[in-house]
Amino acid sequence: MAKLPDFEALAIFAKVVELRSFAAASAELALSKATVSKAVTRLEQRLGARLFNRTSRRLALTDAGQTLAERATRLLLDGEAAENEALAQSVAPRGLVRLAVPMTFGVKAVAPLLPEFLAQYPEVSIDLHLSDAMVDLIGEGFDAGLRIASLPDSSLIARRLCAMPRHTVAAPAYLKQHGRPTHPMHLAQHRCLGYAYLSTPGIWHYTNSKGEQASVRPAGPLRVNNGEALMPALLAGLGIADLPDFIVGDAIASGEVEVILKGWKQTEGAVHLITPPGGPRPARVEVLAEFLAKQLAKGKRKP
Repeated sequence: MAKLPDFEALAIFAKVVELRSFAAASAELALSKATVSKAVTRLEQRLGARLFNRTSRRLALTDAGQTLAERATRLLLDGEAAENEALAQSVAPRGLVRLAVPMTFGVKAVAPLLPEFLAQYPEVSIDLHLSDAMVDLIGEGFDAGLRIASLPDSSLIARRLCAMPRHTVAAPAYLKQHGRPTHPMHLAQHRCLGYAYLSTPGIWHYTNSKGEQASVRPAGPLRVNNGEALMPALLAGLGIADLPDFIVGDAIASGEVEVILKGWKQTEGAVHLITPPGGPRPARVEVLAEFLAKQLAKGKRKP
């Protein structure tokens, strides 16, 4: 009879991958460092391949380890989810939620909500990772993430939380000096400020109420990987930008910038909560998802 998979070793390996440390994994799992090390060694011997390259200062996955990491992480998440689902409904959610959020949206819209959430769920803790880069949830061990976009097809599970309008804007000084474009194709003759992490960063796509479409390749003096970093150049009148409401909404309200191309809009994105596939989510992730959905959908907390 074939041996059963070494589920314990796979789970321990997944935890080491998640925390990037044998010591941290042993602490979180309440196991000795020797037990954690032996489990990984046992797995390596069983598979006939080294999973980590270890030095005194660095722990890196080998090719074999990288291949195994995603499946082992899914196994760990499925195991945790199964146990949480089996718990009585009266048991309070507990444990760590690793949440990846775009930088500016995280600072302005998500971080202000967390004190209330942590007060409601004192046994849950949050590791908030802020970056505009497209994070690999499974590979990097995140429980959930927020993405602001029209999401492409993906194996990830996505839940739409709220709309996120975008505005094509310019400072009055820029419009006075360079004129006001009235059609998206006019942008080709203007200085445009770019954002690197749009789904199509080299092209801006527009549609009007008649269903007409236009696409333009903007060019200009500045391109950044964080939308808020465009604001100083935008306010200084150096170019035209297309930004989400949570970044540029206050500047529009104050008159520091003006919305242009009002008859046209880019494909409206939305805030999505994304989680890895693989069955029920742990209770700690589920309550955070419900909390964020409720708070962000209110639209009352204007970032």
